[in-house]
Amino acid sequence: MRIVIAEDDLLLREGVAMLLRAEGVDVRAAVANADDFLAAVDEHAPDLAIVDVRMPPTHTDEGIVAAVEARRRQPGLAVLVLSAYVEQAFATELFSDGGAGLGYLLKERVGRVEEFLEALHRVVDGGTAIDPEVVAQLLTRSRPDSRLERLSAREREVLALMAEGLGNGAIAERLVVTDGAVHKHIRSIFAKLDLAPADRADRRVTAVLHYLRDTAGRGPVRR
Repeated sequence: MRIVIAEDDLLLREGVAMLLRAEGVDVRAAVANADDFLAAVDEHAPDLAIVDVRMPPTHTDEGIVAAVEARRRQPGLAVLVLSAYVEQAFATELFSDGGAGLGYLLKERVGRVEEFLEALHRVVDGGTAIDPEVVAQLLTRSRPDSRLERLSAREREVLALMAEGLGNGAIAERLVVTDGAVHKHIRSIFAKLDLAPADRADRRVTAVLHYLRDTAGRGPVRR
C-alpha cells in the first residue's frame, strides 16, 4: 500500500508517518502544503492520501480543495481527511463526488491506533470511514424539517454506524441484534430518505450525505 501524507503540523506528520511505517506501510511522501501534496500524488500515484483539512498559506480549505483535485487527477484514489474538529461543510464537499474510498476523521483518532488503522484499511478497500464524533454531532444538529426526522431512534443509530463505515454484520454485533434486523432497518432508512433501489449511487453513502448536506453551511462544529 503506497501512501502520501499532507499535514502542516510537523510532529503529527512525522508521527503518522512513523506509525504507518512501523506497520509495514509504504509511506512515499510526507509534505506540509497542498502544492507539494499534489506534486507527490502525481509522482508516486499512491493508493491512499492522508490529508489535513487546513494547510498553508491561508489555513482554511486548502486540504479539502487539494483532496478533491487529487481524486480528479487520479480517479479512485482513496482519501482519508484529518481535521481538528467537525467541519460539516468541508465534509460535504469531500463526499460530493460519491463517497467510495473516502474517510473523515478527527485528529485525536490517530492516537487510537487500532481504530485509525482499521479506518485506513477500510477506505483503501473502497469503503467509507466517518468519525463517530462527526456522525453524532451532525445527526443531532439536523433541522426539524429534515428527512432524517422520519427515522426512528434505532434507525438513526443504524445510520450513524453506517456512516462510520461498518457493514451489516458489524452493526448487528454493535447493537446486539440479528443481521436480518439490521437489513430491515437499512431498507426502512432508504425508503424514508427516498433512495430508490435503482439509484446508481451507493445508497449507504447517499444516506450519509443527506445529513451532511442538511447541516452544511452553518459553520464548524467545535468541540
